[in-house]
Amino acid sequence: MREEEVVVLSEGKVCATFKKGEHIFTQGDTPKGIFIINLGKVLIARLADNGNEQVIKMANSGDIIGYRALLSNEIYSSTATAIETTDVCFLPRHLFFSYLEHNVTIAGALLKIASEDLKKSERKIVDLNQKSAKERIAEALLYIKEIYGVESDGATLSATLSRGDIANIAGTTRETSIRVLAELHHKGIIDFIGKSIRICDFQSLVTLANVSE
Repeated sequence: MREEEVVVLSEGKVCATFKKGEHIFTQGDTPKGIFIINLGKVLIARLADNGNEQVIKMANSGDIIGYRALLSNEIYSSTATAIETTDVCFLPRHLFFSYLEHNVTIAGALLKIASEDLKKSERKIVDLNQKSAKERIAEALLYIKEIYGVESDGATLSATLSRGDIANIAGTTRETSIRVLAELHHKGIIDFIGKSIRICDFQSLVTLANVSE
């Protein structure tokens, strides 16, 4: 990127801090640019016609969100919510498209991100159709570990999510999420550390989730 482009982008972006529970963008709104997560964690969820919420993406520091609605010139089909204090920068539509037009490498990288997102979405649909609730809850915990990582102990998930959040990730009810997590705790596969979850037996969780390690 040329030095003058860096200056334009720096002057054009607007950065803000979102507290836990605050929406970065909302389902049904018209996109006016893209969002880049500088630091923090975000859940992107879609509210279905029947009132059920389904998490379609977990985003972390360095991720770009809100780009698909902008590229397709559609309203947001989901809502992005900070799950902890999160620093986000907003890049307006005109600067975003100007940047893509003059930076083939970045355009290619964005296509790769879109492709990976689609692949994960397709895998999630297959899992929802073919796996039991217990398998989906186990896989959701592995997915959280993959995206958000673990604390310094190497086992405690580095994201504090409610039982409802985990249910929305797995595509189950909150009641099912509570029941399955309690069962996993009873079997010693996970442990509860305050509001956090520690994976005590990773291999058993992988086996239960019916996925390849």
